[in-house]
Amino acid sequence: SSDSEIRALIVPHAGHVYSGGVAAYGFKAIQGQDINRVILIGSSHNFHLDKAMIDGNDLWQTPLGQVEIDTNLRDKLVKNNLFEINSDVHQPEHSLEVEIPFLQTVLSDFKLLPLLVSSSISQSDLEKISQILEQYLDDQTLIVVSTDMSHYPEYEEANQVDKKVIEAILTGQVSKVRETINQLMRQGVNNLDTSLCGQAAVEVLMNMIGNNAEVKLLKYANSGDVEIGDKSRVVGYGAFTFSWSIEDLEFSQEQKDKLLEIARQSVEQYIKEKKIPSFEIADSLLNRNLGAFVTLNKDNQLRGCIGRFEPDIPLYQVVSQMAISAAVNDARFQPVTDSELDELEYEISVLSPLRKIDSWQEIELGRHGVQVKQGIRSGVFLPQVATDNNWDIDKFMGELCSQKAGLDWECWKGNDLDLYVFTATVL
Repeated sequence: SSDSEIRALIVPHAGHVYSGGVAAYGFKAIQGQDINRVILIGSSHNFHLDKAMIDGNDLWQTPLGQVEIDTNLRDKLVKNNLFEINSDVHQPEHSLEVEIPFLQTVLSDFKLLPLLVSSSISQSDLEKISQILEQYLDDQTLIVVSTDMSHYPEYEEANQVDKKVIEAILTGQVSKVRETINQLMRQGVNNLDTSLCGQAAVEVLMNMIGNNAEVKLLKYANSGDVEIGDKSRVVGYGAFTFSWSIEDLEFSQEQKDKLLEIARQSVEQYIKEKKIPSFEIADSLLNRNLGAFVTLNKDNQLRGCIGRFEPDIPLYQVVSQMAISAAVNDARFQPVTDSELDELEYEISVLSPLRKIDSWQEIELGRHGVQVKQGIRSGVFLPQVATDNNWDIDKFMGELCSQKAGLDWECWKGNDLDLYVFTATVL
C-alpha cells in the first residue's frame, strides 16, 4: 500500500522454547503483507568475516517444506567484491535458520537471501553493504535481522542493560546504538559478554533506513522469563518493526542538481555528437532501481516527455536514457535540434513502484499518477497533469483513456481495465 508498511524486523534467534514467543510478535506483525522476497541478515557466531557471505545452496529445507534461495539477486550481489558465496560459514550457523519456520507460517510464497556479516567488517564496509542492498528494496521485499540482546548477566541487570539498547535502537540512529553498546561494555556489568550479538547485522539495517523509518518495540523478554529459564544467567530478546513508505522519496538539493545535470549533458552530447555520455555515480539513492520520466519544455510549452517504470538499471542511467528519448523519440514532436539546446528546461519525475488498485475511487488526484491497461493498449499520466491543467477526475481519467490509451472515454469506470497508481517526486 502507499502508507508506510513494515519493511524490516529485528527478531531473536535462540532456541524456539526460549525466544520463540518474542520472535512470534515480530512475524505476526507482517502476516498478510504482500512480500515475495526476504533478505535475512545475521552475524556469524563462528567466523570472523571480512565481507558479507551468502549461502551457496539453491534451497533451504525445514519440517514445513522448502524455501527457494533468490539466486538471481545473489548473482547480482556477488558482482560486488563486498559479497561472496560461501556455504561453509553458513553450515554451523543457527541464527538464520531458526527464523525460517516463522516466515513459512506467515508468508505464502517468498524467496530468501541468507546473508551473514560480522563485527570484523569495517564500519565503512558495512555502510557500503547497506547501500548496495538498499538498491534492491521494493515494496515486496522484507529485511529480517536476527539478533539476541544481552548475553549472560543476571535477570535484573539484563533488563537494565537491554532497556538502554532498546532506547538506542528506537532512535533509528546507528551512532546511538554503537555509543550505547560501547558505554555498557565499558561499565563492566557482571557476566555481560555482549549487548547485541548481531550488532553488525543491525548496523547494516540501520544504515539502510536513514532517518525515514518509524521504529517500534513489540515485545521484550529474556530467557529468565521462560519456565525452564535460569534467572542467574540470561539472554535478552527483543522484537522490533521498522516501517517506512517506499513512495515518499526525499532528494537533497545536491542530488536533484546532479540528476538535472545528467539529463542536460545527455541530451546535449547526444544531439551534438550522437554519443551517450557515461557517468560515475556513487550516491546510493541515485543508484537505486527507480523509474523516471524526463520532461523537456521550451517557451513554457511541452517539447518532449518520455519515461519508464520498474527499471532494472539505476535511476541516474534511467534519467540519462529518458532525457535522450524525450529529445528525439517523442512521436508528437520533431527531434530536438542543436539550435534549441540552450532554450530547453528540464524536469524529472522520479517514480515510486506501480501499485495495482481495485477501483478508480482509490485515486488521489494530484498525488497519484495513473496507468491504465487493457490488452495491449495502455496509457499513463503523471500526477502533475491533473494539477497543471486544473482537471477533475472525469477529465483526467477520460483524457487518459481516450488520448493516451486510445480507449473509450468512459472505460475507467468499467471492470475490464487494469488500473495502477504511483507517486512522483518532481525535481
